[in-house]
Amino acid sequence: MTTTGIRLHAPAPGWSIDADVVVVGSGVAGLTAALRCEAAGLTTVVVTKARLDDGSTRWAQGGIAAALGEGDTPEQHLDDTLVAGAGLCDEEAVRILVTEGPDAVRRLIATGAQFDASTDGGLELTREGGHHRRRIAHAGGDATGAEISRALVEAVRARGLRTIENALVLDLLTDAEGRTAGVTLHVMGEGQHDGVGAVHAPAVVLATGGMGQVFSATTNPAVSTGDGVALALRAGAEVSDLEFVQFHPTVLFLGPDAEGQQPLVSEAVRGEGAHLVDGDGVRFMLGQHELAELAPRDIVAKGIVRRMLDNDAEHMYLDARHFGAEMWEQRFPTILAACRAHGIDPVTQPVPVAPAAHYASGGVRTDSHGRTTVPGLYACGEVACTGVHGANRLASNSLLEGLVYAERIAADIASTGLHARVPQPLPTAERPAHPLLAPEARFAIQRIMTRGAGVLRSEASLAEAAGHLHRLHAEARDALDENGKTAEPGVDTWEATNLLCVARVLVEAARRREETRGCHWREDRPERDDTAWRRHIVVRLNPDRSLAVRTTDTTDFPPTLPQAQEQ
Repeated sequence: MTTTGIRLHAPAPGWSIDADVVVVGSGVAGLTAALRCEAAGLTTVVVTKARLDDGSTRWAQGGIAAALGEGDTPEQHLDDTLVAGAGLCDEEAVRILVTEGPDAVRRLIATGAQFDASTDGGLELTREGGHHRRRIAHAGGDATGAEISRALVEAVRARGLRTIENALVLDLLTDAEGRTAGVTLHVMGEGQHDGVGAVHAPAVVLATGGMGQVFSATTNPAVSTGDGVALALRAGAEVSDLEFVQFHPTVLFLGPDAEGQQPLVSEAVRGEGAHLVDGDGVRFMLGQHELAELAPRDIVAKGIVRRMLDNDAEHMYLDARHFGAEMWEQRFPTILAACRAHGIDPVTQPVPVAPAAHYASGGVRTDSHGRTTVPGLYACGEVACTGVHGANRLASNSLLEGLVYAERIAADIASTGLHARVPQPLPTAERPAHPLLAPEARFAIQRIMTRGAGVLRSEASLAEAAGHLHRLHAEARDALDENGKTAEPGVDTWEATNLLCVARVLVEAARRREETRGCHWREDRPERDDTAWRRHIVVRLNPDRSLAVRTTDTTDFPPTLPQAQEQ
């Protein structure tokens, strides 16, 4: 592997603790990995950016997909996933997901997660976009993520796992041979330690979630600033398919200038029979796909945007007035409350909706055991690119992927003996500092990305975005290289710097992919081109902070060199 030797500009660690494994993130992927590692006898530390239950998992409304219903099979789930992935899924990765998924969900239930039950006592299952079967298990109607988070957090606390909350991870520590040796982190305010410190461990599991905050409007929480992808890039890891950002079709429209986290209107609402209509009440998805409103998310998002452009409208509507008050209150209480909080009553009114950034299908490239191209560094959940999602994630496969691949990571760490190595991290002072951006750059980046790399892209829009991002990067780089000046280290400047890093990769990958595929929509290249582009775009960071971008020869991922993980 090639190391960059780059780190964020930050104070040297003032304290340290030792562990066998450090898990960064506390969503379904992170907490599952931590619990399985602890059960295998590994000393495990969980580091999370906010509180244990403040990650993206708690916001998941729809549910978790698995072939648990009568007549359903993993093979049918596989077929639906491959179709949604638009030719770029790794079939073996998907097969692992759908075959191991049902038992993984049962183990989650055994951990304490309580899903909604049908009248016969079994799981109540629903449908979402792209699924031909009812295979989505949900909890609290539309509060599945919150219930999963509750169960896992309670299990972590009951097992007495060591946790460091309110901690922003900064960089990967490595030894003289480039192997993982832990992480540096900054604890904010109420954490167990003050300031910058380190956790020394031979295995690091990144489960940091997504990067939705790179856009102005997103369903992601404020903590989703791409920290894990940026850390991995600085550590020399490869990322793949970052151009495939899924824009959820139905996000509550709060106005053209709305920024930050926006309320999601779950796909399960359409799964139960809600219709997408324009301002005249016309169902515009009929005839566009055999599943109409339940087509895969990229198709629905494109359908909405096309109708908005045709009608010169800022949003469309989701009409579920026929549900009646009782169904809204029992099946979708969270969405009902969010709509009413913004002055909209879905019992009596169509709900204004528009697409917003929702999920990164790409991320840190891994193999089927969650291993990255850096020895000892693993990734799972939204931060990872396992090959499961291809060019467009199938609805409710995200929670399942985090669950299944977290278990595989824990099994790999325990079985390979990786944890037996005593890490010897190189001093952080020996690595050059990455320049930091001023906090206000965050909003500039979001506006640049929304305008140039949003739902609808073109070479012109992407080139303009790339130019703006390059200027931000160059100004910070030149200030540091010429006179040693950079923005003051702190959470706001570290987050802005991470956002710029992932934004640059996303835009370069989107410029390279000269076709429309899945959730990557190029208006200047409207057709899918399997001959030239049924392959992956892989990016790494060079030591001079430039990007190395390459395209794979086939749809198969190159190996992550798992033999380098061996001791």
